[in-house]
Amino acid sequence: MNILVLKLILAPVIIGSASLAGRRWGAAVSGWLVGLPLTSGPVAFFLALSHDRAFVFDSIRGTLSGGFSLIAFSLTYAWVSKRFNWLVSILSGIFVFTGMTAFLQNVTIPFIPLFFLVVAVIFIGLRLMPKEQAVPSVSNPSGWDIPSRILIGTSFILLITGIAPYIGSRLTGLLTTIPLYVSILTIFSHRHQGHAGAVNVLNGLILGLFSFAGFYLVLGLLIEQTSLAVSFGAAILATLIVQGLSLLILRQRHIRAFE
Repeated sequence: MNILVLKLILAPVIIGSASLAGRRWGAAVSGWLVGLPLTSGPVAFFLALSHDRAFVFDSIRGTLSGGFSLIAFSLTYAWVSKRFNWLVSILSGIFVFTGMTAFLQNVTIPFIPLFFLVVAVIFIGLRLMPKEQAVPSVSNPSGWDIPSRILIGTSFILLITGIAPYIGSRLTGLLTTIPLYVSILTIFSHRHQGHAGAVNVLNGLILGLFSFAGFYLVLGLLIEQTSLAVSFGAAILATLIVQGLSLLILRQRHIRAFE
């Protein structure tokens, strides 16, 4: 099958399915879901179809490093939103994310230590986030919400995989963590549920990053050693296991928020 056709089929299916699940179970779960490698995972797969394994491994290391930027974005938005509206909050978060990404482009950390550093920073991020709070339910976004996410996400995957040979493997990996979906979800929750709604989404995101880290740990260890089927199959399995465990934690946090 032509790679372009595969991108146009696979990306919308992944993004649409996760968006429907998030709509069904609420804002915190939406944030938890976008912690999954919904765009970076397909990007890594399509890079592996068209580039050598060394290029893919370096992009995986860049993507894993992007976890630092995501946590910095989340903490910035969460604390700024205590005093300011969604526009100031998102601009502040994107500014910090961009600064972190520029810094990380010139920082090389060995793969295994990088994984443990990311996991440690996820724990720190959860500790530093404002406390999750109960918020009133709100109506779902319009009927164009999910189609727009599919369009944006698929376009982003096509863009990143298209420019990868020109910007290099490291920057390609870092850019795959641009917080597209979490920005949309957080702004929506902030506008309709206030600071607490935004914080719930971002707490879910950070908790979901454990599965993100697990996916890239397994993928990075296997990508140069085995077939694509084994590498991505094992990485997806690891993600599902970790994501299942983090869901139990998310539910407990949700119950405590409503007590």
